[in-house]
Amino acid sequence: MQQSTVTGATSSHISSWRRAAVMGLVAGLIGAMVMAIFAMTAAATYQDTGFFTPLYHIGSAFSSGESADAMSTSMNQAMAGDPFYFTTVPAALGAGIHFVTGAGWGLLFGLLVRAMRITRSAVVPVGVVFGILAMLVMSFGVLPAVAGMFDSGPAIRDMPSMVGWGTFSVEHAIFGLVLGLVGLAIASRSATINTSVPTEWSRQP
Repeated sequence: MQQSTVTGATSSHISSWRRAAVMGLVAGLIGAMVMAIFAMTAAATYQDTGFFTPLYHIGSAFSSGESADAMSTSMNQAMAGDPFYFTTVPAALGAGIHFVTGAGWGLLFGLLVRAMRITRSAVVPVGVVFGILAMLVMSFGVLPAVAGMFDSGPAIRDMPSMVGWGTFSVEHAIFGLVLGLVGLAIASRSATINTSVPTEWSRQP
């Protein structure tokens, strides 16, 4: 009877980690989508650089030719009065990189919420802080490294200053906010698992 109880607790424990990982991935994808919508709207309005320019900008990380050209053309078109210049391959590349990166950060956040047993009241603020920390890691670590490895140049190395630190910070705060909102479900489920583990489980070596 005791062995069966312990086995069930172990299964629930593993399941909670798996659920946290999956929900983190989903949160990251949703957060990346909302972040992209904000960045593209900003680019098409008060920045006046072109609606799809953020995607071309990201895509230029690994494809300095076509994506970099698309970024430049999009910005020139926006200044000429057409903010919706679109070309498929560079846009798809940029979107793919953005969503993969968002999913990766989301996975990390989901596991962090589960590991630290972050409470419901704290998970949203923690998400926003996590988004800002992700921005700092990307800005001062990942982006310069990618620019160096793939010879992407200032467009990637200096992306935060090109976008504008204010807008770049808001983008990542929004990303973190979405992570936190989805993380509420992770925190709730983790709390349920923790309170449902039987006394026998806590005494196992």
